Amino acid sequence: MCLLNDSVMTTTTPVLTPDPITDPEINSIPEPCPLTAAQLDVLNRQIKLWGKELGFAHIGVADVDLSQHEAVLQDWLDKGYHGEMAYMANHGMMRARPAELHPGTIRVICARMDYLPPDAGFASNLTDPNLGYISRYAGGRDYHKLIRQRLKKLGDKIHQYCQQFDFHNTDFRPFVDSAPILERPLADKAGLGWTGKHSLILHPDAGSWFFLGELLINLPLPLDIPIEEGCNTCVACIKSCPTDAIVEPYVVDARRCISYLTIELQGAIPEEFRPLIGNRIYGCDDCQLVCPVNAKAPLTQETDFHTRSALIQPDLLTLFAWSESQFLSQTEGSAIRRIGHKRWLRNIAIALGNAPANPAIISALEQRKHSDEVDGMVLEHIEWALVQQIQKAPQSALSRKTQRVIRSIQKGLPRDA
Repeated sequence: MCLLNDSVMTTTTPVLTPDPITDPEINSIPEPCPLTAAQLDVLNRQIKLWGKELGFAHIGVADVDLSQHEAVLQDWLDKGYHGEMAYMANHGMMRARPAELHPGTIRVICARMDYLPPDAGFASNLTDPNLGYISRYAGGRDYHKLIRQRLKKLGDKIHQYCQQFDFHNTDFRPFVDSAPILERPLADKAGLGWTGKHSLILHPDAGSWFFLGELLINLPLPLDIPIEEGCNTCVACIKSCPTDAIVEPYVVDARRCISYLTIELQGAIPEEFRPLIGNRIYGCDDCQLVCPVNAKAPLTQETDFHTRSALIQPDLLTLFAWSESQFLSQTEGSAIRRIGHKRWLRNIAIALGNAPANPAIISALEQRKHSDEVDGMVLEHIEWALVQQIQKAPQSALSRKTQRVIRSIQKGLPRDA
């Protein structure tokens, strides 16, 4: 496969003719797949059975043509909607070209694994501003390694299956948020759901509370049929976003998104967003909580994704008092650990500033100011929180949008309220 583009060649660039003896690319022509269409169809059905055995709720197959998404991706990047996530702009358009990411790829096996924990307590958590809200995907074990290992096992099963047909060159590679790849458009093509106006994948029977993973492979497997878009005229997610991050249907300005602000952003959170963050200290689920499709969402079958005890309806002051060693211990094996102790304190300081006036909060903030575990960035957020606490009178700290989200949860998601 030639990865050169005409745009990189100039009149002063010598054109080199590959030597079939010395150039390994010439001598490594992929072995054609000997499986017949009928055998590939049987394998495709078997892959879905193996997927179920490995804990995946849905398996689908897509081709690698994402060319229609390239201009959309470039426009999103040009507008700076990726914020400080420089990795989104790296590798050019490789993100929309799986065959460049892993040469030889002709199909992508897309997998869904549900993560909604039992007793999610969404409404009760958001209703009490003295509790920290943590996005429900992050309350248990970090999903990256778990899903990647399962996908690797799936690839091994496929490889073993193909050997009985004397095909020994099955080539696959698993990815879980670990490579430049447009996983949601691929999942859409593979029939795992349609793309909602919040940009997440929605399935009519499973909602959006699930992780995605991909297995890039060199087998011409039969393709699955995409699901028809089902949002229709609903704009609940757009109207309920606390920071108006969904700037138009299907387009999220990450720079305004609470998940980006509390997880991806390295430095200070802009003051304009701090009051809107409320008690959300790691991520945000509001656009999913108001989505009517999530009324049918199943609970996870993976106990590793259950919320660990220290993070169930956690008290903000308790979390704020954690030393760095306590933070590392309590978040071991969790996605939360990646933000580090300082950004953890930054986020909680904002939530404390948004909480109802309380002398205990002021005391905790003052005490933290003198800790050797805070730097200038954290200190600035503590100072902001102190100003908020001192200036406000005891009152409801819930914004009108949050109150609307809570009512939506109580009405539409009573099991998870």
